[in-house]
Amino acid sequence: MGGDHAPSATVQGALAACGAELRVLLVGDEATISRELEGGAPDVVRHVEIVHASEKIDSSEDGARAVRAKPDSSVALTCRLVREGRAHAAVSLGHTGAMMAASTLYMRRVPGVMRPGIAVVLPSREGPVVMIDAGASADARPEHYPQLAAMGRLFSQHVIGVSNPRVGLLSIGEEAERGSEMVISAHALLRDTPGFVGNVEGRDIPRGTVDVVVTDGFTGNVALKLYEASAAFLMAEIKDAVTSSIRGRIGGLLVRPSLRRMRERLDPDTYGGAHLLGVQGMSVIGHGSSNATAVANAIRAAARGVREGLVERFADEISPPKDTPPA
Repeated sequence: MGGDHAPSATVQGALAACGAELRVLLVGDEATISRELEGGAPDVVRHVEIVHASEKIDSSEDGARAVRAKPDSSVALTCRLVREGRAHAAVSLGHTGAMMAASTLYMRRVPGVMRPGIAVVLPSREGPVVMIDAGASADARPEHYPQLAAMGRLFSQHVIGVSNPRVGLLSIGEEAERGSEMVISAHALLRDTPGFVGNVEGRDIPRGTVDVVVTDGFTGNVALKLYEASAAFLMAEIKDAVTSSIRGRIGGLLVRPSLRRMRERLDPDTYGGAHLLGVQGMSVIGHGSSNATAVANAIRAAARGVREGLVERFADEISPPKDTPPA
């Protein structure tokens, strides 16, 4: 029930993604969802199940408080379905804070994970780059970074399809001694972890110097918003340039196929949203403005993570051995 175009975009995206090997549970007001499904093909609709939720969290509410106050909200119920084993993944276009709170509260963290992280997929000249953390927590400690790096690397490998992901630590210089005290300490802890190649700078993200960029949630969220706004600004400027004169319009016709490919590469709908990694289930937080294509891609990406056993891989790499007492 969340999102600027809900529930139409959510339902249409679910119908586009579901099939014999992927069933979708639509959580929300049953009567409203049923009306949206009326025009769907029967052989597709049969792969969809409606789960009624009597409550909804508004965008103006405090996410964590609302999840506890409204246990029958669509976001809370969705995450409980994963916890209960009725679903393997949760996808929401609604309140980001509520989705994060519900995922952590109901799915719970993977044993050994100190703090979940939001992973986003960004375009670069060399292919998709995973950045983690993009806003799950504004604060971080050095010991969080190896876990974030491990989760980002496994996500890149098993969901994006990068065979041997290179991991970089976001800093203000390539040298190990550059950056804040926390970044310098994190570099020392990351030095011997799989795939780590050292520090990277902000300019290395669009260059595709590494496949995974690790940072704290505050810095990552600032970088993400700047990245998204820069892409939108660039496309708007190109559009203005090719429509401002007759010569520009003629040139625009010649380069239209190239511009279309460029727009597709920069399109945030390709992966459908951000992934909250470190909880016991796939949790995808989509843009509120997502259309049906973005919803379908978010569902498919979540399904890939489930089929690849991503959560189990996190547990194998991060969880302490059973014979080791907790710290």
